[in-house]
Amino acid sequence: MNLDTSKWDKVTLGEIARSLTISTKNSLSEGLSRYIGLEHIEPGNIHIKSWGNVADGTTFTRIFRKGQVLFGKRRAYQKKAVLAEFDGVCSGDILVCEAIKGAVLPKLLPFIVQSDRFFNYAIKTSAGSLSPRTKVKDLAKFSLRLPKLDKQKPIADLLWSIDDSIESYRKAKRILEISLRVLMETLIKKPNVNSVRLGDFVTAEKGLTYSSEDYGDEKTGELLINLKCFEKFGGFNKNGIKFYKGEYEEKHVLNQSDLIIANTDITRDGDVVGYPVLVPDFRNRVVLFTMDVSRLKIKDKNKMVSGYLFYLLRTNWAHWYMFSHASGTTVLHLDVNSVNELPITKVDISVQRDIVCRLNSIEQNCKRYQDLIESAKEIQKQIINQIFE
Repeated sequence: MNLDTSKWDKVTLGEIARSLTISTKNSLSEGLSRYIGLEHIEPGNIHIKSWGNVADGTTFTRIFRKGQVLFGKRRAYQKKAVLAEFDGVCSGDILVCEAIKGAVLPKLLPFIVQSDRFFNYAIKTSAGSLSPRTKVKDLAKFSLRLPKLDKQKPIADLLWSIDDSIESYRKAKRILEISLRVLMETLIKKPNVNSVRLGDFVTAEKGLTYSSEDYGDEKTGELLINLKCFEKFGGFNKNGIKFYKGEYEEKHVLNQSDLIIANTDITRDGDVVGYPVLVPDFRNRVVLFTMDVSRLKIKDKNKMVSGYLFYLLRTNWAHWYMFSHASGTTVLHLDVNSVNELPITKVDISVQRDIVCRLNSIEQNCKRYQDLIESAKEIQKQIINQIFE
């Protein structure tokens, strides 16, 4: 998409949008039943996907209305900006703004604050070390070029049509994910009186011990899988990878499709503890794992399929076992012996393979939709950045 923006009007954010700081003393009496904190805003997503209930208690008093834009002015590098799709109250660390009539189309404003240039400006104007914040008066000086009002509609329509596609892909993916979980719980039975130990089928191996002094970079270090690479329900976060430049042994080297689990959780919520990951293909790079991670090495491949174990450890009952057997007050730790004692139902190898095949089919479709989401988001981002360069 090629746009000539040189003849567009040069404006500041303060000239096209106003900041609002309207508060309430009693949210519920004004019909405001939901609240939004920074934790409810997903980076890079223009839609609000979660919220809190005012009835459960909150100290937030700042009012926002449907159609207004919410921007996280604290830690702007997290890139949190959304369009309000309902009325509610929000944190004081969230800037509430709305389009000035006749200056910019309200449905175009959310994309302005989603541009990389705006986020970079917000980061640059932030002050503070531990919790940097940007100020409204600084954001108001952000400059950009805009076409006349009647020329803004085609641009907004294009961006929203892409967003509609992204949301439809997300919905389809979510339906598949629910189907996967239901089928997984149905096919992989809870242990019964004739159950066996997981330790009868696998050997648990812990990763290497390291310190922050051993960190390298992508050129000088080896890939190091750690707790930040684990996501809830067995997802892998490649952005969590660190790089290690210290010494290591062969037993600390992972191979593609090795099954690893998180031994520790950084909170007591148990979001990742005990959840598995299958090591991706890193194209001949050396891949290591930390002491907070265990590799589960199958003793006899004629008795257990790694893919079956991967899905088994993602079931609700297996995760509950891991969570309930983890110890700690502020941080959860899962002992290797507890992993070995996990009771499982003995299943014929051919049945295991059939289960893996059925579940893999759904998971591959989930991945296809995720790829479509990422592609559409990239196209949308390129258009946004070109318009508001």
